[in-house]
Amino acid sequence: MSAEFLSIFILLLFSIILSTVISGASYIVGVKQPDSEKVSVYECGFDPFESSRIPFSVRFFLVGILFMIFDLEISFLFPWCVVYNQIGLFGFWTMYFFLVILTVGLIYEWIKGGLGWE
Repeated sequence: MSAEFLSIFILLLFSIILSTVISGASYIVGVKQPDSEKVSVYECGFDPFESSRIPFSVRFFLVGILFMIFDLEISFLFPWCVVYNQIGLFGFWTMYFFLVILTVGLIYEWIKGGLGWE
């Protein structure tokens, strides 16, 4: 191992050991007395209206994943817009191809009904 990374390795090792010791001490010292109030569902101070153990709708998960994908698209577009005048044709066509792929994916999801909330 080179000397440049020795201090980073020591810091990483120290943080792993320290977090393990703190987690272990919390587990050993912590009070473990389950109570019906402690294990019940908390819903903004009210009694829960339904069981919280029912599964999510797959549509909700799909819309969340699509939001994440297009949110990442925006994070790629901002730097591209900043350096648009400096990247030339290669950068333009690369980003154009990227946008075409995402647009085709969006159209596919739209046709398949993944964006409709019913």
